[in-house]
Amino acid sequence: MKIRIIGCSGSGKTYFAKRLSKKYNIPNFDLDDIQWDNSQNSYGIKMPIEKRDQMLKDILQYPNWIIDGVYYAWVQQSFEEANIIYVMDMPKWLYKFRIIKRFIKRKIGLEKGKKETLKTVCKLLKWTDTFQNTNMKEIIKILEPYKGKVVFIKKREEINRILYNY
Repeated sequence: MKIRIIGCSGSGKTYFAKRLSKKYNIPNFDLDDIQWDNSQNSYGIKMPIEKRDQMLKDILQYPNWIIDGVYYAWVQQSFEEANIIYVMDMPKWLYKFRIIKRFIKRKIGLEKGKKETLKTVCKLLKWTDTFQNTNMKEIIKILEPYKGKVVFIKKREEINRILYNY
């Protein structure tokens, strides 16, 4: 089973991927861990392209995988090879709320994560508008050849229905 999850920051991709991974006992890979060099001391340093592309190729060699992330331009093969593609298309208020909540949890030490600053979170919140208004349209066009295996998720209840079979 090969599952690809794509959507805006804060849409629930990681939550959904982790639960699917546990449900099906399949490894989960977050594309942020490939796109960004988290070994750096500062936030926002990209992984060298050659290393990033090789890491993706290595993941795609697994017999089963779940890959989640916002990226679509350099990950075409993940769409081709996926058995199912979930597009997380949640309401704007929800993903913005989740981004702020995640930032606060990380700042006070309740959650591990990237070394975000208030400035980078504000940029991310602005970027989500561009993603939903522009990038999502591009993603839908890119996914057109795979429409038979694309499932749009617009509500949390739909995630629960998939995870818990109701």
